[in-house]
Amino acid sequence: MKLWNKAGIDDDPRIDAFTVGKDRELDLMLAPYDILGSMAHVTMLGEVGLMEKDEVAEVLPALSAMYADAAAGKFRIDPDVEDVHSQVEMNLTRDLGPVGKKIHTGRSRNDQVLVDIKLMCRDRIHRTVLKVNDLCNILLASGEKWKDLLVPGYTHMQVAMPSSFGLWFGAYAESLADDLLVMRSAYDVSNLNPLGSAAGYGSSAPIDRRLTTRLLGFADLDWNVVNAQLWRGKTERVVAFAYSSVAETLGRFAMDVCLGCCQNFGFLSLPPEMTTGSSIMPHKKNPDVFELVRAHCNRICGVASDIRLITGNLPSGYSRDLQLVKEVFFPMFEEMDSVLDIVAFAVKGMKPAAGIMDDSRYKYAFSVEKVNSMLKDGVPFRDAYRAVGEEIARGEFDWKPGSTASSLGHTHEGSLGNLCYDSIREKLSRSVEALWRLCAAGLMPGMSMA
Repeated sequence: MKLWNKAGIDDDPRIDAFTVGKDRELDLMLAPYDILGSMAHVTMLGEVGLMEKDEVAEVLPALSAMYADAAAGKFRIDPDVEDVHSQVEMNLTRDLGPVGKKIHTGRSRNDQVLVDIKLMCRDRIHRTVLKVNDLCNILLASGEKWKDLLVPGYTHMQVAMPSSFGLWFGAYAESLADDLLVMRSAYDVSNLNPLGSAAGYGSSAPIDRRLTTRLLGFADLDWNVVNAQLWRGKTERVVAFAYSSVAETLGRFAMDVCLGCCQNFGFLSLPPEMTTGSSIMPHKKNPDVFELVRAHCNRICGVASDIRLITGNLPSGYSRDLQLVKEVFFPMFEEMDSVLDIVAFAVKGMKPAAGIMDDSRYKYAFSVEKVNSMLKDGVPFRDAYRAVGEEIARGEFDWKPGSTASSLGHTHEGSLGNLCYDSIREKLSRSVEALWRLCAAGLMPGMSMA
């Protein structure tokens, strides 16, 4: 049954199947947030006199029990019910009678789904940030452990200059910390209350939007009711872009691992239990985990573009096209969290190789080291550069100042000999703590920071 069915005429089953699409399945992800939004809305209706106090006292416990079911994965949407919003209202009406029919006063399914999505984004961003924080700390711990092992750095996929595993692990940790700055912006966009915009043009019912904003822990309102609807799709795209920033970092890390594990490089190894074999080649130890991480990350990076293709030419006001945004957006959260979990697990088992730079193939990585040593003797840079270049051209270059990162004498901030891990940890801590405070401020009864 559909809430908008006024004349008792059912639509054609084929139309119903096509227009509902995957909404019943996807709306189960929204159920806890939809119920929380309804709790705030009902509380507000009682305060402004659109519901009696005893009615509110009857409805809120029923919604709280329904929330517990939804949080435990027990909430169901009946086959003949169109969406989560309809199911919540029908459950209340079935259990409590006519009072259940009052909860839709002053709102529309349009602003319901808006508030649901924003509450979900806030919650999922919080969960993801905690996983990013854990991974950053694992990367930094690995960097500390292997910081003195040299590895060639590359530009244009050609041997360039000496790098180290301390630099490499630290680079990805700091990159993820910077990605959280983008995630903070996505949280801010999600932290504005659209409830009360109704179908996009407000309501003549005397609702109190400031009250629901406080009850739901939003930082502020989406003030203009039309603008609130304009951000359907845009909110999801901004959040997806923030997730793509994390995914791009992880995808590049995965590519480095795949190359490093290749026998032609031999920079890294994974324990046998983290690799897969071949059905025909007995020697194979494939880094399938990181190949799949790379693919998952590429897919996550495409979500924002997919949303843009759906929403790009829509007019103001609601259009049913927006329903399809759920299909590309909702799966992104679980996909990202699973990637973060598996990368954190795999990094702990990763083992860098020692003595890599002893191989003569990498001797030219030290050419700049020799140039810089000549500078200390007063030779102008361009003259030193030319002299070393001529040695290389004659096949006479031979320079190896040391086999460890600490022996090269790099001292400036962020270099081989001065990794600045404390500063990276401080940057990470600032981002995580700022998001933690925002998330804590947005807690509703029944929501948990665990």
